Amino acid sequence: MSAPRFYCPPPLPDQGSFDLPPEPAHHAARVLRLREGDEVEIFDGTGNERQGVIASISGKHVLIGALCATDTARESALHTLLAQALCSSEKMDWVIQKATELGVTEIQPLDTERSVARLTAERATKRMTHWQQVAISACEQCGRNVLPVIHPPLDISIWLRQMQSSTATKLILLPDGASSLHKLPQPQGKVALLIGAEGGFSPAESKTALDSGFTPVRMGARVLRTETAAVAGLAALQTLWGDFQ
Repeated sequence: MSAPRFYCPPPLPDQGSFDLPPEPAHHAARVLRLREGDEVEIFDGTGNERQGVIASISGKHVLIGALCATDTARESALHTLLAQALCSSEKMDWVIQKATELGVTEIQPLDTERSVARLTAERATKRMTHWQQVAISACEQCGRNVLPVIHPPLDISIWLRQMQSSTATKLILLPDGASSLHKLPQPQGKVALLIGAEGGFSPAESKTALDSGFTPVRMGARVLRTETAAVAGLAALQTLWGDFQ
């Protein structure tokens, strides 16, 4: 059984001892009910990881001792940007969780014509905080030491304009896409994968994406739900060009 893992904002000491921040300390002591001597891992979200043991637990205070730096590398060499149309709260959480587990590098939430979720500026800020916590929890579970970058939500038209000059391999999933992923050449840098909302893209959005250099790709003969398309697409990218090989 693997040791419990806790996200702790940087910096982390290379050795010695370290007080867990309040939230992971509560989780360790009150939820997991860990005890002195239990092995744990902590990571800072930027690639650093430390192994240690619980030296003491007193109330809400948890001290990790015998810290040892590790050089475990769990990041995919394939830089993936998931551009995901906003969907319902539960689906969006699921996409972020699974995308993190699949090694996504960046996530760009997009407001599209057919998005069922609409975010005011205040709600967007709250959702960003929530999504970050979803990604942290996913990293704690899957062993990643680098948090994916979650960008603030953007209108799809603004984002597509920004992407016009991008050198990334740009892909848009469409049911009638002309290309299959396995027929595309090996990308030489970042791969941007654009996923539509529950109702797909509007004709105008699809045209703008194609005019911005996106290649229309399909994944089989079936129409996938937005959350399925995101996960299936990332898994396919990792299988063809990433660390699933």
